[in-house]
Amino acid sequence: MKKTLLTIVSLLVVALSFGQNTNWKIDQSHANVTFEIDHMVITTVTGSFKEFSGVIMADKPDFSDASVKFTIQAASINTDTEKRDDHLRSADFFDVAKYPTIEFVGKSMTKVSGNKYKLKGDLSMHGVTKSVELDVKYNGTIKDPWGNTRAGFKVSGSLNRTDYGLTYNTVMEAGGLVVGENVDIQVNLELIKQ
Repeated sequence: MKKTLLTIVSLLVVALSFGQNTNWKIDQSHANVTFEIDHMVITTVTGSFKEFSGVIMADKPDFSDASVKFTIQAASINTDTEKRDDHLRSADFFDVAKYPTIEFVGKSMTKVSGNKYKLKGDLSMHGVTKSVELDVKYNGTIKDPWGNTRAGFKVSGSLNRTDYGLTYNTVMEAGGLVVGENVDIQVNLELIKQ
């Protein structure tokens, strides 16, 4: 009986350990979320979101088993122009009073070659959820001077804002749109192993 109980306990411990992942915390002082969008066809406006958080879980050293959930506070948008930022927060664009967050939930992280990956998942913004595919560059893992294990990533992709109901625009007299529809996104992450 004692041997049977020991076997059951051992199997339970092994089974539970397979379901646990290593948590990687975002180092907020070494991470950013930026975007670029065309303005009046001839220039580009750059901006960022200042408030974001994420849960990244991975056991494999190459992060190919990574589980990713990322949340951005839409009201933290910053293009260095207060009037424009207020307009972007309004119902014309993000409508942050109604849709306070932008969320990404990863579905798979697939190694393409070397340090390049494809991250597939669902992006929810402005009440709309769409599947997206992002390019990921894994910059490596190091041990910092304080004994922490850190990993670095650059994530990039593009989306059409109108797919998410962000349709506000004005047509210029000479043709073309005041605000571009395609948005280029870049996320730089430095993670600390917990």
